[in-house]
Amino acid sequence: MSLATEMPRDVAAPKDEHRERLYAKVTWRLMPFLFFCFFAAYLDRVNVGFAKLQMASELGLSEYVYGLGAGIFFIGYALFEVPSNLIMHKVGARLWIARIMITWGIVSGLFAFAQTPMHFYILRFLLGLAEAGFAPGVLLYITYWFPSARRSRAMSIFFIAIPISGVLGSPLSGWIMDTFHGSSGWGGWRWLFLLEAIPALIAGIATFWMLPNRPADVDWLSADDKKMIEADLAEDNREKTAHMSLRQFLADKRLWLLSLLYFCIVMGQYAISFWLPTMVKAAGVTDPLENGLISAIPFLFAVVVILVLARSADLRRERRFHLMLPMAMGAIALALSPLAIGNLPLSVLILSFATAGLLTQTAQFWSIPPAFLGGVWAAAGIGAINAIGNVAGFVSPFVIGWVVDATKSLSAGLYTITAVELIGVALVLLIPARQVNR
Repeated sequence: MSLATEMPRDVAAPKDEHRERLYAKVTWRLMPFLFFCFFAAYLDRVNVGFAKLQMASELGLSEYVYGLGAGIFFIGYALFEVPSNLIMHKVGARLWIARIMITWGIVSGLFAFAQTPMHFYILRFLLGLAEAGFAPGVLLYITYWFPSARRSRAMSIFFIAIPISGVLGSPLSGWIMDTFHGSSGWGGWRWLFLLEAIPALIAGIATFWMLPNRPADVDWLSADDKKMIEADLAEDNREKTAHMSLRQFLADKRLWLLSLLYFCIVMGQYAISFWLPTMVKAAGVTDPLENGLISAIPFLFAVVVILVLARSADLRRERRFHLMLPMAMGAIALALSPLAIGNLPLSVLILSFATAGLLTQTAQFWSIPPAFLGGVWAAAGIGAINAIGNVAGFVSPFVIGWVVDATKSLSAGLYTITAVELIGVALVLLIPARQVNR
């Protein structure tokens, strides 16, 4: 009897070890390139926060006009989100992600030629339209390769591109603006847009060689390895909703709950992404290069927190608490940040906790929606949640800009974002733990 009970354990151990090696191999084959792609995307999306330091005076942008222009990106982004994901599900990730990256690189470079606030508005809208579908497309793509229990760590590698774009992009942006200002009669912010568009174009072209559509398409996995991944995904998808009518899809309360929750998350994420350089400037740092170097510190702290919580969430197979913790931390730190204005060390400390919380929540959130939906509805669901949630990408900078102009203080805008974040913390409790903690 004891032999019978020991046999499955002895047999299972080598298989588990092989599975670990298999997914490690898949991770190192796919995720570094996807990380670089998102790094390029996020750099082009938020470098407007640094460009603002010079661009606002040259183009005559008030805080309200800047906030509106920064947010217009998300109108185009939201409009094309679901169609983009459905197209990718049909034509494959390689072709569609390459298309996204090349077009957004071109549009991002065109910002260098903007002459009026209207040019700024139009290009921000077109940039959102061009990039629509990239992040949710990659999130969908990850579900083709990793089951739920391994997805959080894979997504964390993808999402650390956000803080890394701050760690590297902040000093890079400051250096470009400081070094190239006046070259060929151009302001440094114009060179910023032109030069930082190059990584997206390079990554877009490389996608044709670097990104296989599905496990069945690669020659670096054996037939047994491919069958193991397919079996793991099939087991993972048993409890998901893979087939429903459009009416049932739109009536799914979980879809709207997650969309509203993600709206709260995005409000905080872009508050820190678009306004961090301004908050550092308010602490007394006016030089663009110095601002960039100091702004990198909170993003570096965020990298550590994202990786630690992702590992903890997968090992414990617990999702809700690992989402609520960074949301609450980010909200509280954001509310405290106005108290440190004028005190640089304290500002950096508080902004580090705010940035870590507000960026980690995004990585933790995206391990939850794929637990509900499979098949084509996963493509539509992820796209819909991202589209609705990213409306906050328009609302967040617009509201902060409007409040700052009205009150002549950044504090009121940050308190508004804090309140929205805390509403989001409460919404997490409505997510059924049984369905997501696996």
